[in-house]
Amino acid sequence: MYISRQLKQQNIAEYLLYMWQVEDLIRANNFDLSKIRETIIEPYPVSDEGKCELERWYADLIEMMKQENVCEKGHLQINQNVIIWLTDLHLRLLRSPKFPYYATAYYKVLPFIVELRAKGTSKDIPELETCFDAMYGVWMLRLQKKNVSEETQKAIKTIGDFLGMLSDYYRKDKQGELDLD
Repeated sequence: MYISRQLKQQNIAEYLLYMWQVEDLIRANNFDLSKIRETIIEPYPVSDEGKCELERWYADLIEMMKQENVCEKGHLQINQNVIIWLTDLHLRLLRSPKFPYYATAYYKVLPFIVELRAKGTSKDIPELETCFDAMYGVWMLRLQKKNVSEETQKAIKTIGDFLGMLSDYYRKDKQGELDLD
């Protein structure tokens, strides 16, 4: 929760990836708050009050995942909303003549999006979600110490740079510092 709060303000892309990881941690712990308390909350270096707050946060997420029927797969609506917000900003940036570097970064990433969609089963998900899926998938492979091909690493670098640029624009937009017109 502390990390998510900080990431949401500083880097929305990292926030979303972190929240997807939290969803997976909840699933891995079988929605058992006592297991989450033992494996995640207790080792966390915060006060007892902070641990209570963190436990409430996990309990709320567990309840939301159950209510939204994303226990097996999928993402919470709060996380889907991030994709919606970012897609809206993405489209506004592409339409604005003031951001040619953003458009260039997008068109550099577009072939990877097309290739990933061709390989995937969900072809109707937003393009940005395809990018996040790729980033998250490679992140999981690295955590499992699995090999990631050089070609995939180059694609992920390009996608990561693009999402980083979008995250910067998102932060500026939220702070009222982005002039699209």
